[in-house]
Amino acid sequence: MDKPVTLAAVTGAHGVTGEVRLKLFGEGVESLSRYKSFNDGALTPKKLRDDGKGGAIARFAEIADRTAAERLRGTALAVPRSAMPPLGEGEYYHADLIGLAAISPEGKPIGTVVSVANFGAGDVLEIELESGKRAMVPMNSDAVPDWDQDRAVVDPAFIV
Repeated sequence: MDKPVTLAAVTGAHGVTGEVRLKLFGEGVESLSRYKSFNDGALTPKKLRDDGKGGAIARFAEIADRTAAERLRGTALAVPRSAMPPLGEGEYYHADLIGLAAISPEGKPIGTVVSVANFGAGDVLEIELESGKRAMVPMNSDAVPDWDQDRAVVDPAFIV
């Protein structure tokens, strides 16, 4: 499955010539620069620069003025998962973890990974438990000793 991966979102217009401000979900402007288009070719970047505040300013070939730029507010910029760079051993994209079945080391269902957050000390999985409640689990080898494209093995002792 080649699900789309969201790399940024348009937060508003910038100036009067059609540029937009972006909130980045990756590793900076450089991580966006490798892509020739977003949203299945609907947006083609002409110019991309750091805004000095952790975001970016972009100009797209299809956006000619401020009015068109304002209409993009809230638009997610996505690329197919297959377009992302390959990962090394033990690395993952957040998009690959969301939706995984969470199971115990014995194979019993625990729930489903619904989001991945990072509050500064490392990634944390949010799991919707079988009971409907949600729990947070650190994404480290003690709490999540194994995962693949189908499931994440979660040690129940780490569910908080």
